[in-house]
Amino acid sequence: MSGWLNMGSLVLGLIAWILPVLNLGRDNKKEYKHWVTLSIISISACALSLCLQIFNNYHLVQIEDWGGLMDTMSALAFVAGVLLIVTILLNVITLIVYRDRTVK
Repeated sequence: MSGWLNMGSLVLGLIAWILPVLNLGRDNKKEYKHWVTLSIISISACALSLCLQIFNNYHLVQIEDWGGLMDTMSALAFVAGVLLIVTILLNVITLIVYRDRTVK
């Protein structure tokens, strides 16, 4: 079970970073109207990724794997912070780029 939670968290974290990069890489920025939707999906993927890590820690507590929990907590805290900060920065950059270019 732990492996699936970690894999899902990794995939969702990658989605959280890829969507804003795709938003920024679009050639036709003048006519692009759905950047807000992709930003919301990106932030949601980040939140779900962090939620899966919380579920994984809960699973480790349930099976009383204290060693595994203690070994991974410092790395998990660091990676979760990086995921959150980079996701927010990418989406803020997307907001700055598209806020004045949205077709009304």
